[in-house]
Amino acid sequence: MPSIPTHLLVGAALGQAAAQPMRSDWRFWTAALVCSALPDVDVIGFSFDVQYGDLWGHRGMTHSILFAALVGVAAAMLLGRSRAQLLWNASLLFLTTASHGFLDAMTNGGLGIAFFSPFDPTRYFFPWKPILVSPIGLGRFLSQRGAAVLGSEIIYVWLPALAIGLALYGLRKRQRGEQENEGRN
Repeated sequence: MPSIPTHLLVGAALGQAAAQPMRSDWRFWTAALVCSALPDVDVIGFSFDVQYGDLWGHRGMTHSILFAALVGVAAAMLLGRSRAQLLWNASLLFLTTASHGFLDAMTNGGLGIAFFSPFDPTRYFFPWKPILVSPIGLGRFLSQRGAAVLGSEIIYVWLPALAIGLALYGLRKRQRGEQENEGRN
């Protein structure tokens, strides 16, 4: 899996696609960040003898598309707003939650992602796996291996996420400028 800071960065970048009222709401940003990291809640199962390959094991049910959809809808409902805004927020928060599994499927370790769980427990990786798998636990992450993981994440996740976030920011700024110019004319 990529590290939690990397998942959070992707959640923040995707959050740039939200409408202005949402981007001004701390609850939206909390939801976006929680959604981006939430699938790794499954690691607590290790403490309860849940096996890695089990339905509720690491990269199992909580990394599935169904889980991402349920979380996206639930988070959007908590944020409220109009029906159209609810649909947009649910879609965006679904994508933010699902991004976790997508990123994990691009790592070079583990058992793969149970995207279609609980209907199909098969674990999948994407054909392209450039991201080094992050060790679980802070002590292991603060090592030479953790530094190598961060290096791969910076190249393959952070830079593209920052580019997407900046592009969305620039697009919005340009649209605001055009609207202001239309208002003056």
